[in-house]
Amino acid sequence: MTQRTGGNTVLAYRSALEALRNGVPNREAVRLLGCNQPEAESEFTRLLNTAQDTTNMPDNALGMLVSGDFGTGKSHLLTYLEHLALERGFVCSKVVISKETPLYDLSKVFKSAVDNGRMPDRKGRLIEELGQALAPRSEAYDALYVWAHDTPANGLSQIFPASLRVHSDSRDLQLDSEVERFWGGDPILVSRVKGGLRQIRQLQSYSFRAPRVAELPPQRLRFTTELIKAAGYKGWVVLLDEIELVGSYSLLQRGRSYAELARWMGQAVTQKYPGLIVVGTVTADFATTVIDPSGQKRDRDNVGPRLQARHEDIVPLAEAGMRLLERGGIPLSPPPDSHVQSTMDELRRIYSIAYDWNAPPLLAKSGGAGYQGRMRFKVRSAINEWDLIRVYPNSRPDIVGDDFRSSYTEDHDLETESKDNAGDDC
Repeated sequence: MTQRTGGNTVLAYRSALEALRNGVPNREAVRLLGCNQPEAESEFTRLLNTAQDTTNMPDNALGMLVSGDFGTGKSHLLTYLEHLALERGFVCSKVVISKETPLYDLSKVFKSAVDNGRMPDRKGRLIEELGQALAPRSEAYDALYVWAHDTPANGLSQIFPASLRVHSDSRDLQLDSEVERFWGGDPILVSRVKGGLRQIRQLQSYSFRAPRVAELPPQRLRFTTELIKAAGYKGWVVLLDEIELVGSYSLLQRGRSYAELARWMGQAVTQKYPGLIVVGTVTADFATTVIDPSGQKRDRDNVGPRLQARHEDIVPLAEAGMRLLERGGIPLSPPPDSHVQSTMDELRRIYSIAYDWNAPPLLAKSGGAGYQGRMRFKVRSAINEWDLIRVYPNSRPDIVGDDFRSSYTEDHDLETESKDNAGDDC
């Protein structure tokens, strides 16, 4: 017998099934099916607890890597961790490393993190909601104000405390919006900030010129993390998915990417990001194929000399990033037979309700070689089999697939390196 339930539940279940059918679990699918990666969940919980400990908070970012082959549940895990972080009062951003967001470009990764940021209690665009959540003259805001104005210690350009002062005291809503967009990664004319200071009669209190564009991304990352805490949240969790795309970059871009990964993971000892937690996913064979001296690209031997010529200052960070990847992080464990069976049972229940149809029991195929042993294949094949039987009752489907392997062939169409520039805007 099928169960009848409300339209909202049916819609949510169909949405979850559609995501699973396409191999990209959404939040509803993860909520319904849960996650069976206790080691990764335990380490992530430890990081959340550490970041919330205001008396002993570390002064740099906290990070962890998880590794697994295609289809083993890396994206599913990140969606589950996002749910945990939001429940604990953290702002959370998921960033998929791609051609548009190359890991070596902090400006683009940061912008993507802001654009994809989620808050526990607000639905709007992250940077604008943070601006509205600030409460001038509150204790948290006063702490942010004092910190932002101590530019010799925090390393920020004077444009950040100046823009914070304008945002606090100006009654120009358009200028406030421009300031918020600047915090989130967009350019702003220095003359606009100075004009705002002039309006509130504070121009004489600040002296600055447009900083170099290359200097802004790490300062924005630091400032936004503090902004999040001042707005009443515990910290900022950034989830970096598909780090293995780095393998398709040029040698120089890979070197810069390793350095950026080390920054995100808290390995840059001179750059402080307290309250920032970063989780990255990477394929299990990345280090042996791309970094190891016996692999295809031998980055362990080649990255240092290549960076020496143009980016000597980041060689130690690149080395640290490669070491992180060589250690491999937390491996995703294959699901036990009991979990496979319980997942199939829950999936059958969801499918039956979603389509008001009594989905037949399917044998939970535990184990399996290659792609057939991965949870993604088991879930998708079950859904596809029910789809066929529901439409063609007399069919006897036999689901087959192809094993996917990550390719680390260099992609020459990837975005070329950006150039520094300066001017009246920043």
